Amino acid sequence: MREIYFDNNATTKVDEAVFEEMRPYFCELYGNPSSMHFFGGQVQKKVDEARGRVARLLGAEPSEIVFTACGTESDNAAIRSALEVFPERRHIITTRVEHPAVLTQCRNLVKKGYRVTELNVDGEGRLDLNELRSAVDEDTAIVSVMYANNETGVVFPIEEIGAIVKEKGKGALFHTDAVQAVGKIPLDMPTSTIDLLSLSGHKLHAPKGIGALYLRKGVPFRPLLVGGHQEKNRRAGTENTAGIIALGKACELAHQHMDDENTRVKGMRDRLEKELLALIPAARINGGEAVRLPNTLSIAFEYVEGEAILLLLSEKGICASSGSACTSGSLEPSHVLRAMGVPFTCAHGSIRFSLSRFNTDHEIDTVIAELPPIIRRLRDISPFGRELLK
Repeated sequence: MREIYFDNNATTKVDEAVFEEMRPYFCELYGNPSSMHFFGGQVQKKVDEARGRVARLLGAEPSEIVFTACGTESDNAAIRSALEVFPERRHIITTRVEHPAVLTQCRNLVKKGYRVTELNVDGEGRLDLNELRSAVDEDTAIVSVMYANNETGVVFPIEEIGAIVKEKGKGALFHTDAVQAVGKIPLDMPTSTIDLLSLSGHKLHAPKGIGALYLRKGVPFRPLLVGGHQEKNRRAGTENTAGIIALGKACELAHQHMDDENTRVKGMRDRLEKELLALIPAARINGGEAVRLPNTLSIAFEYVEGEAILLLLSEKGICASSGSACTSGSLEPSHVLRAMGVPFTCAHGSIRFSLSRFNTDHEIDTVIAELPPIIRRLRDISPFGRELLK
């Protein structure tokens, strides 16, 4: 049975071109880029090339890219740095629907005496910018708002948010977790209001274990990891050279495939959404009225369990998700859907399809054929679901 993989917001396959680019740096060109000899020097040149490739995807300068281990590290580094840069400030602003990398960090900081404002979202997952405007004050050190939600795909108005931070924040920094957006949405840092931006390689067809933090030139920064002089003293530790080189190639390919993401991939997502809504009663799109990523579909089916749907899809070789991979295993509805006020009967029956450029129309046809009978089967054994079938 060949798998059909629609869980790309959790992780993506490594592009074969990316793997070929990184392969020599395991067993052949294995030198330390910090070494003075030629063997290390040739690796340093490839690291520099990769930094330039990542920067080009963002429209940034290579010197503004700091390589990290993952998006979580980048998020933690951004927030922790802001608190050290502004030790007199004790206020952080984020949202109720952030990735756990940000939310857990902020909630832990509350225990240390910081004041954290978690902005609400409406039923479509959209922020109220007036709430943000009221929350920013002279005590705010950093505002951290994700670019696009990993569960629903809802895209936040990042530039408007950044403008409010600049207007009201008296120097407060603006960070965005753009892990899901990079490679899918065009970004242009020179014209942006963003000070710090997190990205992760395994969300855009590079391997796991490599990420980056965009740090705007002139923004003060205090490193999370200290020790050696790597990354211009901004992130200590011997570089993951193979991962860095892979990330650079993946960013180059993402730039080349951006139009495909926003045309062909979006078209497949839209067709899947339209057909499932037409074939399955009592279904709703989470965040369907908001601006969304082109690859993400979060759909809820009343009176069925999302875990049961996923198990039956898996038996057909179809891989999807009930939300964030970082919170899977919990029987509680996701914190994102709870924040949106999605009815309990829908939240439990929500699943996420997240596509990539490697998906095909035939795979979409398979899901359209297989999912409606699964929902009918599950509703038939539910006393509430049987009412819908009458």
